[in-house]
Amino acid sequence: MLEMRTNPPVFKAPRPLAGRVRVPGDKSISHRSLMLAALAVGTSRIEGLLEGEDVLATAAALRAMGASIERGGDGAWTVNGVGVGGLLQPATALDMGNSGTSTRLLLGLIASHPITATFIGDASLSRRPMKRVIDPLSLMGADFTASPGGTLPLMVRGLCPAVPIAYRLPVASAQVKSAILLAGLNAPGITRVIEPVPTRDHSERMLKGFGADLEISYEEGPRIISIRGEAELRPQQIVVPGDPSSAAFPVVAALLVPGSEIVVENVGLNPTRAALFDMLRAMGGSIFEEKRREVGGEPVADLRVKASNLTGIEVPPEIAPSMIDEFPVLFVAAAMAKGRTVTRGLEELRVKESDRLALMARGLARCGVIVEERADGLVIEGRDGAPFVSNDRPIIAADLDHRIAMSFTIASFASRDGIAVDDMSPVDTSFPGFADLLRSLGAETAA
Repeated sequence: MLEMRTNPPVFKAPRPLAGRVRVPGDKSISHRSLMLAALAVGTSRIEGLLEGEDVLATAAALRAMGASIERGGDGAWTVNGVGVGGLLQPATALDMGNSGTSTRLLLGLIASHPITATFIGDASLSRRPMKRVIDPLSLMGADFTASPGGTLPLMVRGLCPAVPIAYRLPVASAQVKSAILLAGLNAPGITRVIEPVPTRDHSERMLKGFGADLEISYEEGPRIISIRGEAELRPQQIVVPGDPSSAAFPVVAALLVPGSEIVVENVGLNPTRAALFDMLRAMGGSIFEEKRREVGGEPVADLRVKASNLTGIEVPPEIAPSMIDEFPVLFVAAAMAKGRTVTRGLEELRVKESDRLALMARGLARCGVIVEERADGLVIEGRDGAPFVSNDRPIIAADLDHRIAMSFTIASFASRDGIAVDDMSPVDTSFPGFADLLRSLGAETAA
């Protein structure tokens, strides 16, 4: 259990939320744009890059392996790549901080290069399982020495040339898929990933954009992604859209605070990522798309959101991969809805930065919500708009998980006495400026 701050800040919404805001750049796209630009031959330019701690950890690791990565005065980033196969031996361990995405995808990059690298991370990341990427990358010839349970710290020795494989994903995971495809870039022949359940497809879109020979086909249901190795990637000009996972927080806040109406601009609406907004609409949420367009191969729109009376629903388990990071804040919306919300198929939430099912169940119960925690999801009895209450102002232990911290910050807007979070510092990993954005919409903080 973390030591809690004695007077953590409490967010309140004394009036309806209003205004236009932009959330930080998409984290998934930011990671991948840096990695592929580092493997291209020439100079790439990236606008709108998320400058959170997770993405900066990716940039630092790529610099340690030879890429030149700089931020310009206009906020855009330039990357001078080393070419596929050109990564250099890092002189020191690669510190991934709290970033599971950085770790798993970089393991894929290194697996097919003739270098050895040690990965370390913070206490939270060091609990997270890496075996799901170690297994397929080992089949490609990489050698791993990991801590007990397949966790960090770990050392990987890449193999060049690596062995192309055909790998069927045992669980839906965009990170595992991406790690294999990235390793396949420098493996002779064709590497295939068989995906029974579609997951976010940013890697496929971006690999094609950089010039990789990649094909997608379907055979009796599964999605098969094939990449031809020993590729030569071309530098690109990239504009990163706003992260839908970050947009989820002001969107839910506006739905819950009576009288609110806001616009969240430039939100990425990739169909493999945007299911949260569909589920909120199914609950009765007023969320409208404006100025829908395509930017860099990704669908983008402005979202106009109005306060709404929500109704509980049963969330189809098959859509879980397309909103896996958004379930904590969906649970908050469900707790304020009328009727019961049932979620299933969410075992993945137990091995994120924290056990998100357990933490959300425990925290909501402290706020007066009737919630049943099951092995693979939560069943939440909504309060039909009645404010969250408790015998005292609850202080929620977020366990160093940024999405838990932000979700209960949004819950505080719908509480009688306010809800505090023990430590908001992890929020900077994905959403720098989170508190300032909420204040710009009319939120206030009190000790």
